[in-house]
Amino acid sequence: MNILILGATGFIGSVVAARLVADGHAVTGLGRNPARVRLKQQAIDWRRADLSCMTKPADWDEILKDQHVVVNCAGALQDGLSDDLSATQAEAMLALYSAAKRSSRPLIVQMSARTTGAAGHLPFLATKRRADQALAASGLPYLILRPALVLGRNAHGGSALLRALAAFPCVLPLVHAESPVETLSVDDVAEAVSRAVSGDISGDIDLAADEVLPLADLVRLHRQWLGLPPARVFALPNWLAGPVTWLADLSGLLGWRSPLRSTAMTVMSEGVRSSKKGSSLAATPAAATLAANPSGVQDLWFARLYLLKPLVIAALSAFWLLSGVIPLLALEKTSAHFLPFMPEAAATALTLATCLIDITVGAAVLLRPLAKRALLGMLAVSFTYLVGASLLEPALWLDPLGPLVKVLPSILLTLTALAILDER
Repeated sequence: MNILILGATGFIGSVVAARLVADGHAVTGLGRNPARVRLKQQAIDWRRADLSCMTKPADWDEILKDQHVVVNCAGALQDGLSDDLSATQAEAMLALYSAAKRSSRPLIVQMSARTTGAAGHLPFLATKRRADQALAASGLPYLILRPALVLGRNAHGGSALLRALAAFPCVLPLVHAESPVETLSVDDVAEAVSRAVSGDISGDIDLAADEVLPLADLVRLHRQWLGLPPARVFALPNWLAGPVTWLADLSGLLGWRSPLRSTAMTVMSEGVRSSKKGSSLAATPAAATLAANPSGVQDLWFARLYLLKPLVIAALSAFWLLSGVIPLLALEKTSAHFLPFMPEAAATALTLATCLIDITVGAAVLLRPLAKRALLGMLAVSFTYLVGASLLEPALWLDPLGPLVKVLPSILLTLTALAILDER
């Protein structure tokens, strides 16, 4: 069969795509930036597209041509600079259904979630619910899958946060430590999609293992998987999550997809549970899922770096912003460094220019779409400063305050940020 997968570059979508290729299907993968995954999964016909821009039926006509199945693995947690929930999870899906009804009427497999409960009114679940209801009423053949927390060899979002919390030194600081969580393997999701394509299942199905674990036990299980010694769980009061959630929501407005945003915390306040509605599918418990995918040192590195990443970005931003602002507070004194080499007016202009550059890269790195270019800019400016200062004032290398020596760890921190910048 010809199968179109939306969100095929994601944590779940990439595994589903690989399974369907292994089943012998012709798979087309849709993603916002498939350049890298195209090199990894060459058996898939990759198309670049942004669902938030595909909100009219005509936008789907060409890509739906000759497709027998459409699997929607795309989604986002919360509105922000990088995501528009209404467009991506609702309007684009309604446009897809309309276009599908006037084409080959493909089977639609929709990856959804439990859309009731404490977070049911939030855009994440409200848009999912709107798309689910429209699909059920569309007259198209469909399967709506509602998986619990999905675990696998890789990690993203909530599963990545579990690993990061598990690697926390000395203690495990948790909010909602006793919240119940159901899990399953990402391979269980791929199996369900494969069976839907074969015509074995349809309708509206919740998918989760029978086991229910408190969040604290699930984190302990991941700590054991990482090969770390047991640590005491330190249950934090719910109000302490407020400042962290506020900062995470702010980062979302800047384009960063933190799993600590308010939507995720609201969901976790009552746990991740399913109704097991319509479920006749077996699912793998968390311990078995982790045991089937033994961890390596790269997993430990990822877990330890995950929560450091936002701190690294914030530290670099603060460093460059202060480097640009502080000289402006003593402009005459700062520009005096250039007076032996140029007129006063030129020295003042050069000082202002360098301050503006520092402030620009310091602010730009906070914006996720600009972060990589900002980090590369930091490297270019740092090396330019080092070369220029070495030529004009080589004695600065011996200055007791080390103005040039301090640039070297900044360069290393910038290289570290570039190395861990990618989200998937």
